[in-house]
Amino acid sequence: MIVISVLIAWLSGYYWVLAIPLAAGIAGVLFDFNPVMRLAKLFLRKPPSHYVPEDKEQQKFNQWMAVGFLLLALVSYALEWTTAAYVFTAMVALAAFVAILGFCVGCFIQYQWKMYVARRRR
Repeated sequence: MIVISVLIAWLSGYYWVLAIPLAAGIAGVLFDFNPVMRLAKLFLRKPPSHYVPEDKEQQKFNQWMAVGFLLLALVSYALEWTTAAYVFTAMVALAAFVAILGFCVGCFIQYQWKMYVARRRR
């Protein structure tokens, strides 16, 4: 959804389309209900219990990052800060695309942060 929204925003100039994944992300973070994921669940081939669940804390961290970048992108578009808008949308789209390929950028960042905090405590 994020990758498609960014492509639509870039190709059509309708940057407000980014509000759709932003709203879904905010709902997921604040209310533990992401309408996009709820819709995607309808297309699962196997029952949900047959899939390995992801860590809830990690999902929230990733969602906060996506929400932050989408919000910064929308604000940048609204203020006509084109370069910043493209940077923020590119960052969130790249992270989403890489996640589709199987690597979680947010997981890597959170792991590095936790390791940094642990080293500082010692």
